[in-house]
Amino acid sequence: MTERVGAIVLAGGRSSRFGRDKLAEPIDGRPLLDHAIEAVRALATGIVVVAAPGANLVVPPGVRVAHDPEAFEGPLAGLVAGLAALDRAIERVVIVAGDMPTLEPAVLSRLIGGLGAAADVALLEVGGEPVPLPMAVRSTEAAVVAERLLASGERRLRALPAALRSVVIAEATWRLDDPDRATLRDIDTQADLYDG
Repeated sequence: MTERVGAIVLAGGRSSRFGRDKLAEPIDGRPLLDHAIEAVRALATGIVVVAAPGANLVVPPGVRVAHDPEAFEGPLAGLVAGLAALDRAIERVVIVAGDMPTLEPAVLSRLIGGLGAAADVALLEVGGEPVPLPMAVRSTEAAVVAERLLASGERRLRALPAALRSVVIAEATWRLDDPDRATLRDIDTQADLYDG
């Protein structure tokens, strides 16, 4: 694969169920957000973290921060902001949430590899259905369609693969790299810190 790979880490949510800024919450001595960044760093030549307007995130060197144009407009708006901030030469992009601390790089690599000639979006199958995150997209195609969806009032990330050529990686396949499904773990409440 000769195409450059980028990564978008969505970090613009309000943390309302958590009760405070969950992305700053320490896990194993580091902020939650750093774990997601570290997982994509193994694959990506460019990383953009998309934050809420005015958020002052501290990110590792070499990671760019972009901001949603409006607060709490949903993950599709975050994706549009992230794609706009990435280097235009990056053709494949993996998208993750900043509250996913145990992403498995090998699973993310499978998503990127799923973007063949017949697919603009790659998703993971979980329990017979595709899940929206993590996801991999072809940047140009995804940007055009995501902007159109956003302009129509759509805010759900799930709307993007429904509007593009998608491939779903079978659970039996990706779990070869992640038998415990750690990639899917996300932190929504304080209790989630102690699960997994």
